[in-house]
Amino acid sequence: MLHVLTLSSLFPDSTRPNFGIFVERQTAGLARREGVAVTVVAPIGLPAWPLRRGLRFAAMAALPREEIWRGLRVYRPRFTTVPGTKGRWHVRALVAALIPLLDRLHGEMPFDVIDASFFFPDGPAAVALGRRYGVPVSIKARGADIHLWGREGATAGQVLAAARGADGMLAVSGAMRDDMIALGMRGERIAVHHTGIDHDRFRPQDRSEAKRAAGVTGPLIVSLGALIPRKGHDIVLDAVARLPGVNVWIAGEGPERASLTARIVSLGIGDRARLLGGVAHDDMPHLLAMADVMALASSSEGLANAWVEALACGTPIVVTGAGGAGEVVTGPTAGRIVARDAAAFAAGIAAVLADAPDPAAVRASVENFSWDTNAATLHAHLAGLVARRQASSG
Repeated sequence: MLHVLTLSSLFPDSTRPNFGIFVERQTAGLARREGVAVTVVAPIGLPAWPLRRGLRFAAMAALPREEIWRGLRVYRPRFTTVPGTKGRWHVRALVAALIPLLDRLHGEMPFDVIDASFFFPDGPAAVALGRRYGVPVSIKARGADIHLWGREGATAGQVLAAARGADGMLAVSGAMRDDMIALGMRGERIAVHHTGIDHDRFRPQDRSEAKRAAGVTGPLIVSLGALIPRKGHDIVLDAVARLPGVNVWIAGEGPERASLTARIVSLGIGDRARLLGGVAHDDMPHLLAMADVMALASSSEGLANAWVEALACGTPIVVTGAGGAGEVVTGPTAGRIVARDAAAFAAGIAAVLADAPDPAAVRASVENFSWDTNAATLHAHLAGLVARRQASSG
């Protein structure tokens, strides 16, 4: 039996059901593998008490410290974050919070390997804990953990130290692996580990009927992601403003909501643009299958799950060349990779709408992405780290 400790500060809970949903799906797939037992530790960072006022932090603080979450036993210890320090002390606080819990769990049923599913702060903490318990450590890079924390002055050194101390590393795309190498990480120790997709849930539907039922007349563009500058929803709005009769729906929540609302008004597209707010992941297949195009103007990505989910629904995508976009958009059937500006996005969307590909062909472009493949690859990777550690100590 391979006992895996999954450590992830990026994991859904009742206050944030879509937060890190792909980590949950990956972990659930691993837990279903024969001969694998998984314990999930999903720490929650909260500011010091005087700064915790407000409904969001109050709800997070009230989460259970242990629960069965969608079939997985999940522990949710708290650690203290200090605003204004740019993450400098996150790892120290996280390790201090984890040791009492992990000492107990390791004593009850020793784990064989630590699987850190995000590079910061999980990665450096996992390396420290791996040394404490004498087990190998794997760290996975997904996007902002490398592009932000790996370049931020207060945390870049911690990220690189974790890379040196890890027994193995994973990257969500070949492009992410290249970015890790550019930071100084050893390429021979980094394997590409693509995301999965539930092909039974994400599949083509009758697009015309779905749009008719939703009261949509004309082409529909959907953009997904947190309402933050990095996702570029403003660029998609500007692009759609150049395309008469084209509708755009944006699914996500975040600090840019007010500015995006104002932009819709200033562009004069209030009759064909909607901010949907947060959309439950269970509702994503219908939304994506309804769209004629999924457009995402990200400035940086690892390999966005939204790309793969849209394609599995038979919906072509128009995206920037961020991260692993070229590993997903491998031809015009899947969509277009364009420059990160409104004119380029408008042209890319118009080109796809003018020559709409067959949804079945679009879906076929991601047929190799699956959670079963994802879990099998992760299982082999983690088991290999354990075997190498045992061989070197024997």
